[in-house]
Amino acid sequence: MTANFIRELRWRGMLHDTMPGTEEYLMEQMRAAYVGFDPTADSLHIGNLVPIMLLAHYQRAGHKPFALVGGATGMIGDPSGKSAERNLLDEKTLKHNQEAIKSQLAQFLDFESNTKNAAVLVNNYDWMKDFSFLDFIRDVGKHITVNYMMAKDSVKNRISLESSDGMSFTEFTYQLVQGYDFLHLYKEHQCTLQMGGSDQWGNITTGTELIRRIGGGKGYALTCPLITKSDGSKFGKSEGGNVWLDAKRTSPYKFYQYWLNTSDIDAEKYIKIFTFLAKDEIENLVADHAKAPHQRILQKKLADEITILAHSQEDLDNAIKASNILFGKSTSDDLKGLDEATFLDVFDGVPQAEVSRTIINEGLDVIGALAEKTGFLKSNGEARRALKENSIAVNKEKVKEGYMIGHTDLINDMFILLQRGKRNYFVIRVV
Repeated sequence: MTANFIRELRWRGMLHDTMPGTEEYLMEQMRAAYVGFDPTADSLHIGNLVPIMLLAHYQRAGHKPFALVGGATGMIGDPSGKSAERNLLDEKTLKHNQEAIKSQLAQFLDFESNTKNAAVLVNNYDWMKDFSFLDFIRDVGKHITVNYMMAKDSVKNRISLESSDGMSFTEFTYQLVQGYDFLHLYKEHQCTLQMGGSDQWGNITTGTELIRRIGGGKGYALTCPLITKSDGSKFGKSEGGNVWLDAKRTSPYKFYQYWLNTSDIDAEKYIKIFTFLAKDEIENLVADHAKAPHQRILQKKLADEITILAHSQEDLDNAIKASNILFGKSTSDDLKGLDEATFLDVFDGVPQAEVSRTIINEGLDVIGALAEKTGFLKSNGEARRALKENSIAVNKEKVKEGYMIGHTDLINDMFILLQRGKRNYFVIRVV
């Protein structure tokens, strides 16, 4: 029994375009569909979350999702929305990237169960690597005219760009290779639907055309909107670049903070797209948020849900704990519980100074730590006044004049956090 997948996408704002008859076709029985992922990095980023969520909703509706890693197309480059060709990758790198991507997709999709609609990962390199150029242009290329290919927006836009040097033959053939993927999956796995971003419509419909002309069948196309931010800046980017799903590239703390810092308008849109919360629950959250926007109810729920999905409950708990160190009540034990990467993320941009381990082991007077050894405060006199005002903390604990900083104060055997008042921080790095 399948649920109404199209209706689910529609209320969530995840449906851009679809071929006529798709909704009725999917309601008849379980169907197989695929989404392609670019394997040019060993991690997906949050820009990939919409197609990931498409597949996840598809599986939850009772259908069978295929995630296609473009090992072959990753060696070519897709012109859609791009102004330059991608770097071409070798086979070993692509295989490593594929394995990393599957582990991330497994956070959202069930690859392991014995059910009929268990997810499947495929790599188009497996069926393209032994396909000779002559065979391809004879068996596939002759079925699609150059006029048909030139009419695609992705091609027209690329060629018309003043800043572009044109388009290589390699990239021009991309839509044929992607179209053949759809035909192959149609023949081998009865896959009749391809999904992707709205910029992929031209490539997807080339596949449906090949299925009609070569396979003698019918393929369907479905696209979702390209996600934007209300302020016009690019979704999925932070000051440090992409927000990655790999915890080594973007820590769960920074991942959590990205969603926590979304605007009210964006949070209301994103909570429908990036969570599995039911419609009535989301409507209640939106209503509660409207009554007390300063409490950021939507942002907190959004950040909680997506951090658990992409990482884990434990990662969420640690991210919240780390957030409280800067913005809430926390203890020295909370601080010492942070791993090195999270500590550096939390105090990213906070001024630092290096002090030798010998000095710390011998004991560093707090006045020297505040002034002479670090320059955190301008003078010993200012340090003494701050201490008398009870505004100085070492590792989140208030200290008095005469306090000696030693090796037991070290966080991760490397850091000491000084603080004046609520928001003025300084990090001592012990070397």
